[in-house]
Amino acid sequence: MAILAWIVVGLIAGAVARLLVPGHDPIGCLGTIAVGLAGSLVGGAIGALLAPGHQRFEPAGILGSIVGAVIVLAILRWRSRRRRWWRRL
Repeated sequence: MAILAWIVVGLIAGAVARLLVPGHDPIGCLGTIAVGLAGSLVGGAIGALLAPGHQRFEPAGILGSIVGAVIVLAILRWRSRRRRWWRRL
């Protein structure tokens, strides 16, 4: 049941991140879920760094997942834009 919850949170966080970050993404539903799941891990890492007494790394809640997914999506777009630049040479 926990895996299903992770998938739903990943889908929601990835979809909201795709709405918040402007531009076109050639990823489908599975890519959106992957971005959301990666965002949850990034959000959990940021939360562990910001909370001084909380040293344990764990996935973030929905807000942390959305923030992390926006960061992951921005990095993916930056890398794809960078790769396109090299292909033109």
